[in-house]
Amino acid sequence: MTTLFGSGIKRREDPRLITGTATYTDDIKLPGLTYAAILRSPYAHARITRVDVSAARAAPGVIAVYTGADIKDKVAPVPCAWNVPNCDLKIPAHPLLAHDKVRYVGDGVALVIAETRAQARDAIDLMDVDYDVLEGNVDPEKMTRAGAPQLHDDVPNNLAFTWVVAGGDANKAFDGAEVTVKERIVQQRVIPTAMECRAAVASYNKAMGQLTLWVTSQNPHIHRFLCSVMLQIPEHKIRVISPEVGGGFGSKIPAYPDEALVSFAAMDLGRPVKWAEDRSENFKTTIHGRDHIEYVELCGTKDGQITGLRTTVYAGMGAYASTAGPGIPTILHGLIYPGPYTIPNVLGTIRGVYTAGAPIDAYRGAGRPEASYLLERLMDVYARKIGMDPFELRRKNFIAKDKFPYTTCTGLTYDSGDYNIAMDKALTMIDVPAFRQEQAEAKKQGRRLGLGMVSYIEICGLGPSQVAGAVGFGGGLYDSAIVRVYPTGVVRVYIGAKPHGQGEETTFAQIVADEFGYPVENIEVLSGDTDNTAQGWGTYGSRSTAVCGSAVKIAAQRVKEKAKKIAAHLMEANEADLEWNDGKYSVRGSPDQAKTFAEVALMANLAWNMPAGVEPGLEATAFFDPSNFVYPFGTHICTVEVDEATGLVTVLRYIAVDDCGPLINPMIVEGQVHGGIVQGLGEALWEIAVYDESGQLLTGSMMDYAIPKASQIPHLETAHTHTPSPVNPLGIKGVGEAGTISSAACLVNAVVDALSDYGITHIDKPLTPSRVWAAIQSARQHGNGSANGNGAAIGTNGAVKENGR
Repeated sequence: MTTLFGSGIKRREDPRLITGTATYTDDIKLPGLTYAAILRSPYAHARITRVDVSAARAAPGVIAVYTGADIKDKVAPVPCAWNVPNCDLKIPAHPLLAHDKVRYVGDGVALVIAETRAQARDAIDLMDVDYDVLEGNVDPEKMTRAGAPQLHDDVPNNLAFTWVVAGGDANKAFDGAEVTVKERIVQQRVIPTAMECRAAVASYNKAMGQLTLWVTSQNPHIHRFLCSVMLQIPEHKIRVISPEVGGGFGSKIPAYPDEALVSFAAMDLGRPVKWAEDRSENFKTTIHGRDHIEYVELCGTKDGQITGLRTTVYAGMGAYASTAGPGIPTILHGLIYPGPYTIPNVLGTIRGVYTAGAPIDAYRGAGRPEASYLLERLMDVYARKIGMDPFELRRKNFIAKDKFPYTTCTGLTYDSGDYNIAMDKALTMIDVPAFRQEQAEAKKQGRRLGLGMVSYIEICGLGPSQVAGAVGFGGGLYDSAIVRVYPTGVVRVYIGAKPHGQGEETTFAQIVADEFGYPVENIEVLSGDTDNTAQGWGTYGSRSTAVCGSAVKIAAQRVKEKAKKIAAHLMEANEADLEWNDGKYSVRGSPDQAKTFAEVALMANLAWNMPAGVEPGLEATAFFDPSNFVYPFGTHICTVEVDEATGLVTVLRYIAVDDCGPLINPMIVEGQVHGGIVQGLGEALWEIAVYDESGQLLTGSMMDYAIPKASQIPHLETAHTHTPSPVNPLGIKGVGEAGTISSAACLVNAVVDALSDYGITHIDKPLTPSRVWAAIQSARQHGNGSANGNGAAIGTNGAVKENGR
């Protein structure tokens, strides 16, 4: 019997996942099921002049064909749910199927419904579409220049918004600065590459006017709301079920045209419709992440006191404003610029730009990895310029422990923190002086070793609904839980969040088990069905445990309070005289006079003998809306070896010390940290979505888009400090994105350290062998002290070759 919060029990969801008995969206089978396929644009930017689908309509097995012209007056465009204020945001229409222009490779043009999946895909090949091809470009900086192709007539210069974050007087700080460092940083497009591609199955009950949609979603209630908007039917007539979800990393937050299309077809035809993308379609049409071109500068004193940070960022939005797209490079990016440091002056100008590529939305970390990366790269450049140890530079500028809660110049209030203890713990795990000696000896032998480190903080546990409203988020950010105890004492927990790898079927059961003194085996956690669960706002932004887990705890406490009243009544005792120990209520001083929780649950459900004024049943609903975000933090250290002859980077050690408050399940936390680190290392070393100048995606499969292999990752050494958050009853902070927020900068800092005597200050991600080799060659040609890795970035074709395996 394992009950306690803090136990590293095995994940309860894993047996069905690893034995192949879990049900994913594409596993759904319904009587009369039909299959959908979508004709995608082969061009990044073109006018549609003719669409001939007659041959497809006559093809074997084809039930229906819809074009953009057929449906444009029957459905609404895809909505954007994050309308950031005070930035002149322009959100052009995003039709479910293009009917005038296509704006990226993969834009939907026509929908086929057929009896089999093969017949639907065969019919796609029979369609004849004429395009007037226009110039396309995916570079967000170039798309703002005079003469750039205009994607949307109502968005001049493709400028979606100009958002400014300001605190203090950054311009004055730079004008009077003793030291200034600056870099141009490219944070490349990356593709989330979840194990499960997206899918949707829709079924319509005409008699009831009820639509049921199974969909790969991280937030079923948000999907229900957005589908109601697109389909123009009442929300209570839509049931969204998100079954098992095979990874998301942010890519299954947005509402896409595809799930609305299959829903429309199911309603129109009166038969269920299934659509599932393949990997090629996934790479082209599922959202991408990052895509920043950044001009960044840091200023300070000669002795290492930072006085200002200034940025100009061109943030690619892709062809359309995705569900949360505008909020990623603004609210979740610019506000966290100060990081864990006492930076008094910040000025950031972020320009969101529409480009002829797949839409950009949340990818693990969503804006915060980009902010941490630019800051931590600048910290190392600054440290090297003033001749200061990078660890000591960070210590000098840390926010002191006794300053919390701490309000930054950008207006965020950090909940709690002790940044020195995380760094101290990390430094106990590696002997830095010994490494520096080893580094010097290796250099004599022609080997290049490097050490990189970062100290990070992130804004997560996305919560306060009032703040969500103030920053233009189109919903609340509370969450909910129902805890229901059955007559035999078993418990079901219905949650508004949607776990998809976070392990919350286990951790949420542990929260309830801890309250009830019950084995976790007696507790079942259910999610993902909008008809069965209370309103919730989804699993993203490292929020589900901090917010929804808090709702679970509060609901469990309310159940226990009611159980106490019933127990007192059954024992004819004063409620104030009862004690709770080992899963039972007993009368203080008379331990033999007791009622187990199961006995109370039976009586509550039978209602034979209840206290006056107490309703039958034993369940409670709780909604939790936190008063603030949570701010986990930590220090990561990485060591590498760089082969000068080939540019190959080998990660030797990776040390991570994270503080996410108390750990509900240490094993699950380790898994989250490991996954985040690996994704960050993938972004730093291998991953890049490459388009050519016409907007064709060249890294359109895993032959060209490289993701990390287990053999390329060293043993990850992890540890934790524990600083509780005061803003939720669990005291916890998020951990799902921490590794991604820190690891890319940590790796790049290590590689630049290895090559520092060449005068290299920066190399843009990913640090593939060809890029690193080119940076070394450029530095040798220019002589030490004059080279910058930015100038060593290779061309598009080389990028494809370097990512191929």
